[in-house]
Amino acid sequence: MIVDQRIGLRIITKEIFGVILLMAAWDFIVVILFQVFHQEWMEQPSLPTSLIGSALALFMGFRSNSAYARWWEARTLWGAITNNSRSFGRQVGTLLKDRPDLMMGMAAYPHALRGALGNVDVSADVNRLLPPEMARAIAGWRNQPNAILYQLGLGVSDEVAKKGIDGAVHGQIDRILSDLANAQGGLERIRNTPLPMQFSALPRALVNVFCILLPLSMVQTLEWITPLGSSLVGILFLVLDKSANDLQEPFASTPHALPMAAMARTIEIDVVQPTGLPLPPPITAVNGIQP
Repeated sequence: MIVDQRIGLRIITKEIFGVILLMAAWDFIVVILFQVFHQEWMEQPSLPTSLIGSALALFMGFRSNSAYARWWEARTLWGAITNNSRSFGRQVGTLLKDRPDLMMGMAAYPHALRGALGNVDVSADVNRLLPPEMARAIAGWRNQPNAILYQLGLGVSDEVAKKGIDGAVHGQIDRILSDLANAQGGLERIRNTPLPMQFSALPRALVNVFCILLPLSMVQTLEWITPLGSSLVGILFLVLDKSANDLQEPFASTPHALPMAAMARTIEIDVVQPTGLPLPPPITAVNGIQP
């Protein structure tokens, strides 16, 4: 996730720079054809393009809101993962006691979750934290994060039965695991349900068509400065389209995605610290980007 606005502006500019050059080249071609070669077919009225631009702006605004709502929901669910992981670590440490393996299993859980969501290799972090017996128990499971929650539930049940802990306490801890499973399910729903084509591929095509038509409706009025006016308007639509396209994939390996590695490391530190075991340093932003 981009945490430095200056870096963010630089990244977005770099990502759309090629398209801007193509758009500017087309604008110059239109100006030369109209001003030098006097192509009459370019004398197009500006009203249709204005109406198209207004409708496209409304459509792009709705699409951006949908993409941001998707991104923000994912961030909210990760917040629930963070809070419930901390609560589980506190409950295990204060009520069950003498079960650091359960706390280490919970510390491994967010790493396994970010690996499943982002389709990245997190075996180093999971193997470093997950107790060996728990790692053997979940070997071969398709959904590794859910398998860890299942093993944590079994560990809590065994400890409750062994120590004769009140059922209300057991229910309280189990409710935390259920809340974690619910948040995980929400994150998986976002990953497995992309935005419909009408909100992903179609806006990009419409923006490209609009940018092609734009100088044709401006050249009669702006003449030689058409590339300046057309490019400024086109850049606004390109940036809006690019921003929405980045936000609609909150788990992708891009600078615009959620900082799942940093959030998982924060959970790990908070859960493991009461055990007294060595702690890794927090993951900090590199060149304005939080991984």
